[in-house]
Amino acid sequence: MQEGFILFYCLLFIVAFLYASVGHGGASGYLALMAIFAISPAIMKPTALLLNLFVSSTSFIQFYRGGHFKWKSFWPFALASIPLSFVGGMMVIESSIYKKILGLLLLIPVIRFFFFKNTDPKDFKPSNIPLSLAIGGIIGLLSGMIGIGGGIILSPILLLLKWTDQKQTAAISAAFIFVNSVAGLGGQLIKGFEFNNHMLTYVGVAFVGGLCGAYFGALKFPQTVLKNVLACVLALAAYKLLFTHA
Repeated sequence: MQEGFILFYCLLFIVAFLYASVGHGGASGYLALMAIFAISPAIMKPTALLLNLFVSSTSFIQFYRGGHFKWKSFWPFALASIPLSFVGGMMVIESSIYKKILGLLLLIPVIRFFFFKNTDPKDFKPSNIPLSLAIGGIIGLLSGMIGIGGGIILSPILLLLKWTDQKQTAAISAAFIFVNSVAGLGGQLIKGFEFNNHMLTYVGVAFVGGLCGAYFGALKFPQTVLKNVLACVLALAAYKLLFTHA
């Protein structure tokens, strides 16, 4: 049992490091780990959102200091996502359905990490406010429902639409994750949930990992190997959630 906790914390540090290095809060990674270690969905959702607050904020600060944040691209997504993330946070989803939705969402970063390694656009296009509002609203609702910040969904969309480059995407995603996590936790608090005794330790480990990852990711660190490792972890978790009853 003790060895299992040590392994969990080591993987948690790696997940926080990697996700912060690309501007994400890491909720999908945290949820993947908790699914692999058979932690209850009732604990998974608020824990992941809480961890997101600390990791995404440190990541955003580093990318903001690097001059990568674009307010004009960010605000329409946030405007639509915040209220719907709050609504999603109040929703109670049956455990088996929750696991299936989470399993599908985990496939998004797997596909991105494995198959879209160099995604910086060469020709940028201006962002579209109505489309941004629609995308932000949909992602916000999913974020609150499942307990993610939404960065794993927003990031590939920004890059595919050619609205931002990799660093700008990371900065916007970090801010987006933070505001969605606050809203989602607000919805959770309205419904009522109990803080798990291990949450403080989770936060401490993820915060240190996120701080290190944000520093190296914003300034100088190539993440290809760790991305592949994390993609394998997420793929394993997605398989467990979609095809097993554990």
